[in-house]
Amino acid sequence: MEPIRNPKSEIENRPVRELLLGNQAIARGAWEAGVTFAAGYPGTPSTEIIETLAKRYPETDPRWSANEKVAFEEGMGASIGGLRVLVTMKHVGLNVAADAFMVFPYAGVNGGFVFISADDPGMHSSQNEQDNRYYGRMGKVPILEPSDAQECRDFVIAAFDLSEQFNTPVMLRTTTRLAHHKGLVEVGPRREVQQREFIPDPKRFSVPIYRKLLRPQVEERLEALRVYAETCPFNLLEHTGSKIGVVTSGISYQYVREALPEAGVLRLGMTWPLPARLLRDFCARYETVYVVEEGEPFIEEFMLSRGITNIKGQELFGVIGEQSPGRLREALQLGQTPRPFTENIRLLPRPPMFCTGCGHRTVFAALRQLRVTVSGDIGCYTMGALPPYEAEHTTFCMGASIGTAVGLEKAGHEKVVAIIGDSTFVHAGIPPLIDAVYNGSSLTLIILDNSTTGMTGAQPHAASGRNVLGQDAPKLNLVGICEAAGVENVTVVDTWQRKEVTRTIRKAVNYKGPAVVIAQGPCVQLPEMKYRDVPPYMVIEELCTQCDACFKVWCPAIKRTELNFPLIAGDECTSCTVCAQVCPTEAIVLQDTAVVI
Repeated sequence: MEPIRNPKSEIENRPVRELLLGNQAIARGAWEAGVTFAAGYPGTPSTEIIETLAKRYPETDPRWSANEKVAFEEGMGASIGGLRVLVTMKHVGLNVAADAFMVFPYAGVNGGFVFISADDPGMHSSQNEQDNRYYGRMGKVPILEPSDAQECRDFVIAAFDLSEQFNTPVMLRTTTRLAHHKGLVEVGPRREVQQREFIPDPKRFSVPIYRKLLRPQVEERLEALRVYAETCPFNLLEHTGSKIGVVTSGISYQYVREALPEAGVLRLGMTWPLPARLLRDFCARYETVYVVEEGEPFIEEFMLSRGITNIKGQELFGVIGEQSPGRLREALQLGQTPRPFTENIRLLPRPPMFCTGCGHRTVFAALRQLRVTVSGDIGCYTMGALPPYEAEHTTFCMGASIGTAVGLEKAGHEKVVAIIGDSTFVHAGIPPLIDAVYNGSSLTLIILDNSTTGMTGAQPHAASGRNVLGQDAPKLNLVGICEAAGVENVTVVDTWQRKEVTRTIRKAVNYKGPAVVIAQGPCVQLPEMKYRDVPPYMVIEELCTQCDACFKVWCPAIKRTELNFPLIAGDECTSCTVCAQVCPTEAIVLQDTAVVI
């Protein structure tokens, strides 16, 4: 007689699964692994990790740091003090944190230390394509690359054990599609990890000259990791009877399984150190082995250096942009590198633009009118280089606007303006401002203070007055910082007061010496602006002379009627007042105050 089934018991014992983004799965894994300190700086495609920790797992003590270097150094201290630590950043963030990253492996960890490097193939929201596996190799730290949301969770948990086992920081490398895809993830309970004791050791932690004694240990650890890589559980081996094999990693594994379902596959979950013997043995079983990886030919170069010759990689699949199943098929059919898959998608062109009501519009309208040389920075305001403003002439990396402006000034440009957001100023703008003043520059700096990190989704920062948990926090005094740097001419202006913005910037540009203009006004996407109980503006056609002055503020909410009158879309208008300010006949009024003539 069969035992009686107990449906309730079966439901209770069923694994718990959640539909999660790759980034959310990373956050979940960090929580389950017992992380008690997490730091980062917002940057696509890594941002949602800290946000998820803040919303769902505050036990991890998450925070937005001033920049990635600060986040990494705070994480180092917490790890040395015995905590399990997660640090997050996008690929270019590791450039900022590189100083700390390169030295930390010499001392090694105490509590487990895992940092996320989120690369951005295709440059969806970045100033370059950069493969940070080369950083991992240079820093002599292990690199793990998950292939789906489940592995994002699993690999983070395993990475903490690996970090403590080998006394090393561990890089978890993701790419855009992995970070932002969704998948069902089997989750588990949190593991409470006891804080490890911190034992002061000058040779290990304090005196740089003693790092000479630690240098051999770094190589010994790397050799132990090489041995571990040959049999580590992160690699996935799938042999078939095909003559074709594929070596791959990360999200590319999913594309390979779809595009080449019959091929044998070695999916590398640990991509540094790489397993030389495993790779040789795998390739020996197949006539041709394709190496499919997003980014540079990192794995391929290693295989060639180990004498493996029956491989094809970058000459077929290229190094530019993201991979996709269709792109892999096309490369194999054509025998050459195909176009990026985004070029095969026919979409109506939509140039990026400022949000309706964005306070940056008045600033760039003024700069366009003044015809000055403008050195830009990383943020929403980079769009000031595009039509209709075309009033920003350089953009490179976080904080570079000020240093570049100093160089342009030295190259003979008399009126140079550097423009930077409040979050970027906190991140990397303060040291170059100090340098500019110290070395006698007369540049004008415009700080676009919208009280948030706008481009990555409105995250708070040190000058916003809130922390990542939404709590009130000390607010950095931008005026005080600029004055402390030696700037005597600092002016704050309401960014929606169009004439005053133009007048203030013109005055600053003509000032003999360094000047700072702080254009202040909250981002229109912040809740306090987005959900204000303010009526939209409307046009009284009887007063309108069709002079088109309102169209020259380039607001997307202003359209034309069939009779050529301006029409303000009430569901788009943010009541910023700028169009009403330019109307010579006062035909633009708030709906609640309109009087029909």
